Amino acid sequence: MAGLIPQGFIDDLLARTDVVEVVGERVQLKKAGKSYVGLCPFHQENSPSFNVIPDKQFYHCFGCGASGSALKFLMEFDRLPFPDAVEQLASRLALEVPREGGSQSPHERRERQRREQAREEGVNLLESAADFFRQRLTEPLAQPARDYLEGRGLSREVMRDFGIGFAPEGWEHLKHHLTKLGVSEDVQIEYGLLIHHEESGRRYDRFRDRVIFPIRDWKGRTIAFGGRVMGDAKPKYLNSPETPVFHKGRELYGLFEARKANRKLERMLIVEGYMDVVALAQYGIRNACATLGTATSEDHLKRLYRLVDEVVFCFDGDKAGRQAARRALETVLDVMIDGRQARFLFLPDGEDPDSLVRREGQEAFEKRVTCASGLSEFLFEQAAEGRDLKRMEQLERFVTQALEWISRVPEGVLRSLLLKELERRSGLERERLDAMLIERAAVREAQQARLQQHQQLRQSASVASAGNPLEGGTLAEAAGDWSSLDEMADAGFGDGESDGWQPDDWHQSTSSEPQEGAPQHHGTSPSGTSPGQQVRRSSPKAASKRFSVSMLTRLLHMLVHEPLLAAELPDSDDWIEGAGESLDSEDALLLGEVICLLKAGQYRSPQVLLAHFLGTAQGPRLEQLAAHELLIPREVRSAELKGLVEHCQHQRARSTPEAEYQALLAKEKRGEKLSAEEKQRLMALLMQLATRR
Repeated sequence: MAGLIPQGFIDDLLARTDVVEVVGERVQLKKAGKSYVGLCPFHQENSPSFNVIPDKQFYHCFGCGASGSALKFLMEFDRLPFPDAVEQLASRLALEVPREGGSQSPHERRERQRREQAREEGVNLLESAADFFRQRLTEPLAQPARDYLEGRGLSREVMRDFGIGFAPEGWEHLKHHLTKLGVSEDVQIEYGLLIHHEESGRRYDRFRDRVIFPIRDWKGRTIAFGGRVMGDAKPKYLNSPETPVFHKGRELYGLFEARKANRKLERMLIVEGYMDVVALAQYGIRNACATLGTATSEDHLKRLYRLVDEVVFCFDGDKAGRQAARRALETVLDVMIDGRQARFLFLPDGEDPDSLVRREGQEAFEKRVTCASGLSEFLFEQAAEGRDLKRMEQLERFVTQALEWISRVPEGVLRSLLLKELERRSGLERERLDAMLIERAAVREAQQARLQQHQQLRQSASVASAGNPLEGGTLAEAAGDWSSLDEMADAGFGDGESDGWQPDDWHQSTSSEPQEGAPQHHGTSPSGTSPGQQVRRSSPKAASKRFSVSMLTRLLHMLVHEPLLAAELPDSDDWIEGAGESLDSEDALLLGEVICLLKAGQYRSPQVLLAHFLGTAQGPRLEQLAAHELLIPREVRSAELKGLVEHCQHQRARSTPEAEYQALLAKEKRGEKLSAEEKQRLMALLMQLATRR
């Protein structure tokens, strides 16, 4: 869109942007006092002279003199023109860049002005709501809330530092307050303060009769709220929804308060909820934060590691806590560059940080944090969990899992130490472990390359969705400009040989009788012949062998020629189990991948599908299917596919309970004790099979 970007928007954008985040994504920074230092990206140097100052939202290099804001850094580092740099910063905050003048139509200008006005109202709206909640906490009607907070041991000082408030019981207290201030109801809904009931059309307060915890950004501005009930009502915690200024996958509750309380943070503790953060602060532990109803993300960790060198995950000691810790381990591995530490603290059963710190006190709790398991210790413990490492097969699985995790750690000292420890624990030579890591890296790179190719093809296909994707050269860059399968072959499709089924082997079985349970086709067989009629082989090589085409082959053949039929398939792929082959077979895996791709891309042309598999092991197989003509009349192909799927569903319904019953029965015969759920399932299957017979 043409036109100038308003200066007011740029000022607001820079005020919301953290220069440390922007620079830290491109330059490795290390905390040094109130600043961050690193090697300057704008000139060659051996010792760091590049400084990023968060308090001033500014960077400066004492070597070459480069300096400026986050916006200028993007322009210089990424070589972006000014408008593109603004767009990139705005996209981080999910903001749309407004424009002035230019070639805007009157409607576009009015719409832009409306959005700007709404955004301007939103800037002060959330802070006004926070003031409202804090004021309500001091009123007589908030006595139950004050009693609750005091009963949790919170002092007035801590409540003030965290801006804790109260949402009174009632449907429209906040709504009326903000409306009097001139804030429209639409804006209140947009920023998550009101709920709009679709059926009744009623609009009412989201937070009612709850203790309110303001969620602040790194500058201390209120961007959302969390509300906690004082009794047993559900949900226990209620968060603001995603809004133009709040993205829960990036924000951490208590991070601003921790930075404000201690400018020399060295360690951050990640706990579960608001009360855990506040209770720890009450006992002098002012370096805790909490995620907002989500698992710890890579964005969370990148933000924390720009502030501190050590992060401690705090979990309950039960099974759910262990599972959460494992997920956190898998997330933190990718950001563990040298100099960073991660620890895992598990609390006693039935305890959370709030209850434990009140029972044990600050000193005892901090000792637990200091003694928390290190990343390496927890990694190998999890890889070995439930495995007898004296058995060869179990040791192999331990090594495989440990290597999978180690391969995600960035190159450096930590990765080398982890490999050395794995060498000691497994007895494998270091050279062999290094070779296995190289193999894993190659596989991962190939997967990423295919994913990138897939994304490019989907983008190209979406552009051409109104017609044939290959008309007009819309896929010329991604897959060449082929108008026929012959031209695709000339371009390199189908080079090399492929094991397994060949197009020349396509024919009916010698028997004219349909198989039991097989679907009856609409006048023609999948090869296009009448029932009982055999297809003539097209090569002498195939003259000596006859076999029935598998169900999976028939399905693949049809989808290759009619990609749009994938939209008619069931949402779940469970029916593939009834096709008569293992789900781990090459055909089953290929069919699942083809269906997923076709549903996602909504491709209309076989060539686009073939282009996706270009250069893969499955590519030649699909090319052969495409080269073999689909003789089923076009008008009955949809019904034919439906019949095949229904047959698979029927076969799955017949075989799956029997297979499950036999597996449970075999387990019992081996002397293994069945759980109560397994016994109940066994009886249900027995009754189901008896009824069927």
